[in-house]
Amino acid sequence: MSAAGESRSGATAPAPGETGEPFPADRPRVVVFGWGNVSRGDDGLGPLLLARIEALAHPHVAAIEDFQLQLEHALDLRGADLALFVDASVAAPAPFAFFETQAREGMTHTSHAMAPEAVLDVFVRVIGETPPPAFVLGLRGETFDLGTGLGEAAAAHLDAAFAFVAPLLERPDAALWRAAAARLSSQPI
Repeated sequence: MSAAGESRSGATAPAPGETGEPFPADRPRVVVFGWGNVSRGDDGLGPLLLARIEALAHPHVAAIEDFQLQLEHALDLRGADLALFVDASVAAPAPFAFFETQAREGMTHTSHAMAPEAVLDVFVRVIGETPPPAFVLGLRGETFDLGTGLGEAAAAHLDAAFAFVAPLLERPDAALWRAAAARLSSQPI
């Protein structure tokens, strides 16, 4: 779903929070971006993990899928307490990397292949506010050829990433997420 509420199929839906029903007051609102292309092998890791997250049916989690991050995704962060960016990565250690990120000036702000830091920077420039704490979950991918399926190793990485992130989504607290990132980074690779 894009920031404008339009899916790849062209159907429109209200943007998070626009249905008139408030987000649960007792839970922070989490926006999860999952991007990639399931037709390109392991590049589908982002959308596949996002589908598992959506199946949890947490009312405080807004899931947004796209082929790539775009300028408009900065608008999806309005009212969010936490943001999670999920994608396949050739640079992440197996099975995945999880770390906090923030807006970074000087990133390219084009409509093609934006980084999470660029989306956060667009939020600062357009909305004029500090973006919510944001984390990146990069799942290790190996094969990105068109027409290939998800590789065996990538499927195991997907399972491990879901087991890691599901409890974090149950307790959407930036301090807990930071602690999880610190524990993960201190583990030997």
